[in-house]
Amino acid sequence: MKKISAAAFKTHCLSIMEDVRKTRNPILITKRGCPVAKLVPVDTGRDDFLGRLEGIVKITGDIESPIEPAESWKVLR
Repeated sequence: MKKISAAAFKTHCLSIMEDVRKTRNPILITKRGCPVAKLVPVDTGRDDFLGRLEGIVKITGDIESPIEPAESWKVLR
């Protein structure tokens, strides 16, 4: 992993961020030789809840209508 000082990062911040975006290689930012931060590329993988089970689950019937309670269920009122 490439290391860069905080002062150099401050000076060249935008170009370093663009480099990380293009190469997808993280950069370790140091202050007086000690690591203080890591610049990593954004994970662009889909993290959508809707559509996650597409092709795995098949919906059959009407999923919007209320279900009829089974006779063995007790309704508390």
